[in-house]
Amino acid sequence: MATIKVKQIKSRIGAPKDQKRTLDTLGLRKINQVVEVEDTPSTRGMVQKLHHLVIVVD
Repeated sequence: MATIKVKQIKSRIGAPKDQKRTLDTLGLRKINQVVEVEDTPSTRGMVQKLHHLVIVVD
């Protein structure tokens, strides 16, 4: 299965609880942390939900 790398670029402080839980689900806990996750529709939806906190890196 294909994978994507997701990087947290902004702090979770002040974000709603559902967005904090989504960051935890992706495995992101610190700013500038990069995780590799499977490229599935559900993962893409999580990234879209957090578009202001994360980016997809090459």
